[in-house]
Amino acid sequence: MIEIGMNQILKNFGFKKVLNGASLEVMTGERAAIIGRNGTGKSTLLKLVSGEEAPDSGEISIRKGATVGFLEQIPRLREKGKTVQEVLLEPFAETLEAEQELRALEAYMASPAEDYEALLESYALVQERYTALGGYEMEERTAKIIQGFHLTELLSREYNVLSGGQKTVVNLAAAVLPEPDILLLDEPTNHLDVKTLEWFEGFLAKYRGTVLMVSHDRWFLDRVATRTFILEGGQCTSFAGNYSFSVKEQERLMLLEFEQYKNQQKKIDAMKAAIKRFHEWGVQSDNPKFFRKQHELEKRLEKMEVLERPQLEKPKVPLQFSGSRTGTEVLRLEDVSLSFGENTALLEHASLLLREKDKLCLMGDNGTGKTSLIRGVLGELSGLSGEITLNPSVQLGYIPQEIRFPEEKDTVLTAFRRDCVLSEGQARNLLAKYFFVGESVFKRVTALSGGEKVLLKLAILLQRQVNLLILDEPTNHIDIETREMLEDALLDYTGTLLFISHDRYFVEKIATRIAVLKNRKIESFEGGYAAYRDFQQQKL
Repeated sequence: MIEIGMNQILKNFGFKKVLNGASLEVMTGERAAIIGRNGTGKSTLLKLVSGEEAPDSGEISIRKGATVGFLEQIPRLREKGKTVQEVLLEPFAETLEAEQELRALEAYMASPAEDYEALLESYALVQERYTALGGYEMEERTAKIIQGFHLTELLSREYNVLSGGQKTVVNLAAAVLPEPDILLLDEPTNHLDVKTLEWFEGFLAKYRGTVLMVSHDRWFLDRVATRTFILEGGQCTSFAGNYSFSVKEQERLMLLEFEQYKNQQKKIDAMKAAIKRFHEWGVQSDNPKFFRKQHELEKRLEKMEVLERPQLEKPKVPLQFSGSRTGTEVLRLEDVSLSFGENTALLEHASLLLREKDKLCLMGDNGTGKTSLIRGVLGELSGLSGEITLNPSVQLGYIPQEIRFPEEKDTVLTAFRRDCVLSEGQARNLLAKYFFVGESVFKRVTALSGGEKVLLKLAILLQRQVNLLILDEPTNHIDIETREMLEDALLDYTGTLLFISHDRYFVEKIATRIAVLKNRKIESFEGGYAAYRDFQQQKL
């Protein structure tokens, strides 16, 4: 049965055409993912399904009687003073009302009453409604979700004072709690640590309803999605499988298109050669039938719809350096302790060795001190003891989670030339390699997307011959296409890489080693995320 149907949807925002004939169908029980570049209209599709936005034209159908839950990407404020527990119980307003009626009737029944039979009858009716609303399962379900999302310590806190990440997690829990028939999720994995992510993946894999989600988390999509929609050029292409399946199918279709293109080019070359021969024969023999053949072929060639050559090569970011070697030991941490105040110890007598050409990922639950450790290495943090030794030949480059530039009103070109002493022509040639071409070099850095900021920062750093690159959550807020470009660039990078990431797909592809911050120590493992996960499961 079709749960969600969209047919020939058009949606414009001002002069910008976002959706241009988009169509999709999601069947009952499917977990469908929408992927595409930032700005292609993925969130808009979810808002159209939820009814928050209306299409300019086209048809949207939701199965009659289906309940819909929606997690938006940007959390909204609630009424002042409302606690997290109250937010979580919002979907159960009718159930809680029935429960209060039951408690009131029980109180009446506990005292002598003239019309006891009438009270019993009323109680039975309310209890029937309470049961139908899932009242007896509500407590168990709520406890399961609160535990899974680690919300116990937040229940009594006011919702509006939470961080953006905490609000997102609370809203996600509130969206899944009532188990709606259709669950719409816009970037549900943002701000979830790996442990919570894996729990949530298991939850969704068993979810009885239908899910339509937008996500850039490819590991999550591979584990959860049963259908993938690629949104490009305002239209959707459907693939009956997860993210990796859709990638393989796109490659297969691209190769098929390339074969069709090559075959057509051969046909065109053959027709042009025949046209040339018929013309030569007509001139030599002065025979009009050869000229007629020539004109017939020319008309056929004019009417032919010429296929464009498919772009088989993916665009790449140049991430090489010609700087000096660092020596075998790039960074050594010995007996390092880190604390905030007297009672909050993040690390105690921890050690780590970073070797030349390592691509080492720092992992650990939220709050274990990953970013603090990086700031300690950079010399930006007090409260740290022990020895941190950087090789004297290290040329260090750092990209933080929140990228800022010295002057936020600068254009891309000006920001680049502040750090790199180059002529405008040289600067523009270099920036073009990082996909800042034409007028885009005059874009203000404040208006850049997350991915564009990462690319600009890389462009600046690589002019300094950086041989140790430190990245803190580099894939946050960037789309899959930009992530893949970044991955290819980092795989080509011959320097040493130290990075923090919760993006398991990214970690698996890039990391040669993993260092986990746990129980105030640092444990180091050879290999990528899959090897680390296998090791962890063997310990269970």
